[in-house]
Amino acid sequence: MSADEDVVESGPDTMTLTEHLGELRVRIIRSALAISIGMVLIIAFYNQVLDFLIRPYVDLCARKPADFCDPTLNTFSPTEGLATRMRVGMYGGIIAALPVILWQIWRFTVPALNPKEKKYAVPFVLASILLFAAGGTLAYLTVGQALDFLISWSGSDVNQIFSVTSYVTLIGLMIFAFGIGFLLPVFVVGLILVNAVSPRRLMRSWRMALVIIAVIAAVITPSGDPITMALLGVPMMVLYFLAIFIGWLVVRRRPVEE
Repeated sequence: MSADEDVVESGPDTMTLTEHLGELRVRIIRSALAISIGMVLIIAFYNQVLDFLIRPYVDLCARKPADFCDPTLNTFSPTEGLATRMRVGMYGGIIAALPVILWQIWRFTVPALNPKEKKYAVPFVLASILLFAAGGTLAYLTVGQALDFLISWSGSDVNQIFSVTSYVTLIGLMIFAFGIGFLLPVFVVGLILVNAVSPRRLMRSWRMALVIIAVIAAVITPSGDPITMALLGVPMMVLYFLAIFIGWLVVRRRPVEE
């Protein structure tokens, strides 16, 4: 049997395994190129970006007594400054390239979708970008509360001297965790669109879903404090029910469209 005979002929977009691998390589290269361009731009404006990232910590120290925390971040090795710059560039590059990455993922999955599913391409990409941005913004606005909680548990006789690498890693992971967590409705609506699950079934399993969301929030929260877990878990639970409602509207419209 030839390679072409291994292909399931489901439409004009059907491709062989070799073509799929070639398509995947092209999408990965384009995403990597977008990330590289984003890294160059972020590194070029590193000082402004770093000032923006440390602003919540500086504001926290300004509100607290002088002995609560030191607003100056430190480096403890000659190479830490370069490592921090590259880390900020990597995190920022991925975030800046997110629209390109999501579009490349969608374009790779398009051949496996039917014409009705393909029309959701732009809404899905736009919704993913907006939700990720909303989650990252919430993380940035609430990182000060997480730091306040964590520092207060260190003890009154402990000096708070943080390295710039540890702080950048914490806030970067928090932004990614909140951004990914806020993509939950996109994932749920996607499952409903491909008939993997129904809104009725998701609604019947809401108790188990809330437990799973709470576990996910606890796992992906980098700081591990209850305040951050609640700030991530509660919006995810709300977004879960919102996704069920959107999925129900989509399913309800299907007979009319057909």
